[in-house]
Amino acid sequence: MAKLSEKEKRAAARREWPVAVYQLGEEPGDDLSASTTAEERLGMMWELAQRAWLFCGKPIPDYKIKDAPGRVIRPQA
Repeated sequence: MAKLSEKEKRAAARREWPVAVYQLGEEPGDDLSASTTAEERLGMMWELAQRAWLFCGKPIPDYKIKDAPGRVIRPQA
């Protein structure tokens, strides 16, 4: 059997990627609640948050939730 080049190895690996094709406008929604647990979704979010902080070059904030920046917006009566 011939030895595969790096390019051929990458192409072979891509053939194993899970791919789904949809017509424009017929894509499934982004709601993962039917196919994942809350714990899995939080895990996905945490990975994205870590990458975002790494990308911006800042440390991940380390403070108590009561000290987190934010504001309360109450609906008008």
